[in-house]
Amino acid sequence: MSETLLVIVNCPDEETANALALAAIEARLAACVNILPRVQSIYRWEGKIESATEIPLFFKSTATSYPALEALLRERHPYDVPEIIALPIAHGLPAYLDWVGAETCPA
Repeated sequence: MSETLLVIVNCPDEETANALALAAIEARLAACVNILPRVQSIYRWEGKIESATEIPLFFKSTATSYPALEALLRERHPYDVPEIIALPIAHGLPAYLDWVGAETCPA
């Protein structure tokens, strides 16, 4: 079984967040996507300090599905350099982790 990952992506708005989440689920690249409430992000971009409201997404996926998930996100995300961070899930309810693996397998 492939390692389970939590992939974090920030989006500029709800429309983008919903579209990315749905595309990942339809392509079976994530078993579940949580769309979180707006957050305020402060960052440095092109030498200037910027501030923006963003919508965070939490994708539950696997290491096997990650390359295709990253490609989908990069292709459809409106940012030049989107935040795409994958964190390994060290522990979790075995039945849940099995479900994530089963739902991210190609149909």
